[in-house]
Amino acid sequence: MFKIFSQTDNRTISASSDDTVLEALRKAGIDQIHACGGDARCTTCRIYIIEGLSNCRPRNEKETVLALKMGFPENIRLGCQTRISGDITIRRPVVDELDMEIILRQFDNLPGTRLGQEKDLAILFADIENYTPFAEAFPAYDVVHVLNRYYQTMNEIIVQHNGVISDVAGDGILALFGLMEESENPVSDAVYTVRKMNRALTRFNDYLTKMYDWSFAIRSGINFGKVIVGNFDTGTMHKISAIGDAVNLASRIESANKDFGTRLLISQSAMEKIEGLIKPEEFHRTRLKGKSGEHLLYEIEIQRHPD
Repeated sequence: MFKIFSQTDNRTISASSDDTVLEALRKAGIDQIHACGGDARCTTCRIYIIEGLSNCRPRNEKETVLALKMGFPENIRLGCQTRISGDITIRRPVVDELDMEIILRQFDNLPGTRLGQEKDLAILFADIENYTPFAEAFPAYDVVHVLNRYYQTMNEIIVQHNGVISDVAGDGILALFGLMEESENPVSDAVYTVRKMNRALTRFNDYLTKMYDWSFAIRSGINFGKVIVGNFDTGTMHKISAIGDAVNLASRIESANKDFGTRLLISQSAMEKIEGLIKPEEFHRTRLKGKSGEHLLYEIEIQRHPD
């Protein structure tokens, strides 16, 4: 008999080589959730292997299929399929009905975001210049209508270039590049997105001028770095989101356009990803709000190379 220590329950239980981890837990009176009945058709019985991964037998065909679909790392296993050949330490992330509901929703979301993962992504912030006076000058209905028209126009472009809108707030768009398998160079995807957004804005401004005698401009900032990305779910609303200093830095880079009178600035880490592919117009050394030290930012021309 082998030992399984569950950190979640602060208990050590016994398991034979024939028992799955799920079977061993349930024999010990630990009510491990398994919505599909233990047939590898859901992930509610998932366990984290904290210690002893080498004592877990390799994934069988059923588990392999689901693990690939969900993007599981090696240390996340299905309790219903995992058998052991030595002692292990585990943690159970799904312990009640709320956990189960959250996990089941993850099947419907973008691959690579179902679980919290660390990824290297290009992060794009794009804000509308001249938006606040517009919002103050026109009725709420018109403001919302124009923003919805703007978001829909820009979302189509972002999707065309393998991006995903993570958030919108007022006049701002946060988009992530590098989640899609088709994205060979997330930073160039983001730059080409900004260029096409600005070309689309010319047509959008024709509409604004005709309807409201107004026009917008876009300021954009791009950073490249490691973030935690996943699907965040409140029950009534869920979205793909990224967390980390790289996201905050992208926001600060976008704001720096105001200081230099520029339209698109990117970080040094982003520039390194497109060196030889996209040439910067100029560079600026500056301090960014809330960030220590000087940062080297590169100005990218927004009108070149139609795509």
